[in-house]
Amino acid sequence: MKNDSTKKLKRVNGKLLIGSVDIGKIKHTGYWRRADGTDIKPFEFFNNGRGFQKFWQSLCQAKEGYAIEEVVVGFESTGSYAEPLLHFLRKRGVRLVQVNPFHTKRLKELQGNSPHKTDQKDPKVIADIIELGHALTVIIPEGAAAELRRLTNARERAIERRSALFNQLHDLVFMIFPEFLEVMKGVKGKTSQYLLKTCPTPEDIIEKDLGVLVQELKEVSRGNLGRARGEELYKAAWESVGIKEGRKGIVLEITECLSLIEASERFIRRLEKEMVDVLEEIPYSGCILSIKGIGKVTAAGLIGEVGNFRAFRTVSEVIKLAGLDLFEVSSGKRKGRRRISKRGRSLLRKLLFFASINMVRKGGVMYGVYRRYVQRGMPRNKALIAIARKLLRVIFALVRDHRTFVRDYLEMPYQLKEAA
Repeated sequence: MKNDSTKKLKRVNGKLLIGSVDIGKIKHTGYWRRADGTDIKPFEFFNNGRGFQKFWQSLCQAKEGYAIEEVVVGFESTGSYAEPLLHFLRKRGVRLVQVNPFHTKRLKELQGNSPHKTDQKDPKVIADIIELGHALTVIIPEGAAAELRRLTNARERAIERRSALFNQLHDLVFMIFPEFLEVMKGVKGKTSQYLLKTCPTPEDIIEKDLGVLVQELKEVSRGNLGRARGEELYKAAWESVGIKEGRKGIVLEITECLSLIEASERFIRRLEKEMVDVLEEIPYSGCILSIKGIGKVTAAGLIGEVGNFRAFRTVSEVIKLAGLDLFEVSSGKRKGRRRISKRGRSLLRKLLFFASINMVRKGGVMYGVYRRYVQRGMPRNKALIAIARKLLRVIFALVRDHRTFVRDYLEMPYQLKEAA
């Protein structure tokens, strides 16, 4: 589970109890430690309600026995197996932090000077990192933001499934009618899908009267395709080198792929409608939507991935969350190239990148900035990444100040603008 990380944990004193959990699918391994080194032997507890109570009781006993004022529980960035426990602890006033798995991997060898890895060792290493002050606090989305995160993730998975189905459909069509892909420019178009549903083989095309085929092409493509494309497809069917044997199973699979693609597209539209409806519950959504080029679905996705823009103190924390923070590896005379870390939420980074493409189109709000980057010799992809970073800064500022976007503000940085 990738969560929204904010400021580092710096205050570790005698009134703080450090708990840590090594997350597992069926069982977790819990551990706690005081600042003076007093600790407990790592223990296992099940990933269910009784197990959570066992871990919580252990923390409560330590808290009461040592007059602890605050409890901090840390974990590595994990998948979905940690989420029930995190929500359980959040309701009990525990401060939740997470540590970078790269850090635990590197620090692990300091314990016993060995790369030895066990479930008993890992929570101790996590506690070490927390004690060193390198853990990051966690913000778990609530309310409408939580709904947007789930809807955004569901939409992304649905899009990935649809892409896999298109790839599968492409391979199947290539076996029995490879020329179709050249004439119709692929299988993603509505006209291509209609033809594959009604006449998937070259013989099916040939059996259809040319006039009827041309008329169907005009109707399905809304006039974009006509007689020339129909004749080209008819000729390709006559000259096709697609396989003749064992086609029945392939045709059935093509039909099933088309059916699943239609179902995926219906589901994606439904998700997007839900995202737009929930977006209206976010007070500052209008600030983001005021930027020309950012639609409602993109805005909903950005809010869902960040969780709550107003929970962050500085824009650098949000940039780090997106994995767009810069780093370089330099030593001596060698000067390394500056790159983005990619250690944040990958979907947030993806949404910002595609939003940046809209920003830099001719007439877009960041077209001028993008052209200056390119004219200075910056590669286009790097320029888009720079635009993504700038866009995130603009969004953060608009939400923080509860303002709407001023069209020419980026071109006139020294002129004060009044925002609605």
